[in-house]
Amino acid sequence: MPAALMVNELLTAAQARAARAWLNWSKQELADRTGISEKTITRFELGHSVPYASTLAKMRLTFEEAGICFQFEGAAAKGIRIR
Repeated sequence: MPAALMVNELLTAAQARAARAWLNWSKQELADRTGISEKTITRFELGHSVPYASTLAKMRLTFEEAGICFQFEGAAAKGIRIR
């Protein structure tokens, strides 16, 4: 993972939901793997709040370590692909 992620390289709620679904992880499992509260994950996935950039970077890294590769282009995230 780069030393610092640009805002347009951080996860969107749709990407987080898709990655979690692909990996068949519950919100609790993602919370356990990232150290992010289940409440924060739920609020983010529902579009009710945007976590700190460091929280999104931690979530992205956890997904990438599990084999998810995110595609980004400019400010619009294109989705995910599997390695």
